[in-house]
Amino acid sequence: MDTKTLITEAKARFNHNSAKSYLKEKYNNKLLVAEQGGLWRADSNTINLLTLFTTDKVILIDTFDNPVEVDRVELLTRLKDVYTDVMSQWLTEWKELEAKR
Repeated sequence: MDTKTLITEAKARFNHNSAKSYLKEKYNNKLLVAEQGGLWRADSNTINLLTLFTTDKVILIDTFDNPVEVDRVELLTRLKDVYTDVMSQWLTEWKELEAKR
């Protein structure tokens, strides 16, 4: 393998990894939801925590480390909807990126 080929492959790997990092940052930012007086991340941890509780009202720490009393079912529904939508979009873009590889 010559030097030009090695450089070309290294650049391609770097560009691919940069594109993956960009997608991660782009879609992680889309997972932020302002709801019920707090800013929440629609991620598996928050969704699981809300699922574990059985009471209607729950006090959670939002992304700014503030305690906020929320309607558990309403917040859970909103976070699940956002999570599903964002993950679907992310997967679509990720598959397109992998196909270009």
